[in-house]
Amino acid sequence: MPVVDLTGAVVLGAALLLTAVVAWWLRTRSGAVRTTGGATVREVEVLRGLGVRPEDADLTVVQFATAFCAPCRATKARLTQLQTRHPGLAAVHVDAESELDAVRALDVRRTPTLFYLDRSGALLGRSSGAPRPDELAALVAAHAPAQGHV
Repeated sequence: MPVVDLTGAVVLGAALLLTAVVAWWLRTRSGAVRTTGGATVREVEVLRGLGVRPEDADLTVVQFATAFCAPCRATKARLTQLQTRHPGLAAVHVDAESELDAVRALDVRRTPTLFYLDRSGALLGRSSGAPRPDELAALVAAHAPAQGHV
């Protein structure tokens, strides 16, 4: 009876399983708002250097984007739409390609990346990838009341 070597099949199966798990993990994190321990003094300085003034709005969303990024355009449109109903929302759009020092300082690894700041400048969270519409709407509603609900 011939001996069949299944080593290649086992390695292939393990590689496929590992790839599936990593893909699932990345998908569950993509666009999710992650709370942070707050912004460091350096991060606040970097954001202020970009013209971000969180004291001017109830909620300021800073979006790092690139020209070739389709999810960035959709995110910008979604933020613009939310601004019409939530006058306390400010959206600051930063061209990641033009602001490489800020990208490095803030550890922006993909676009769109969004930072959420309250009026005091406290970092409420950040998301990487297109934000989930329900999470974005809930965050905006919680920090920038809709027009007529002040």
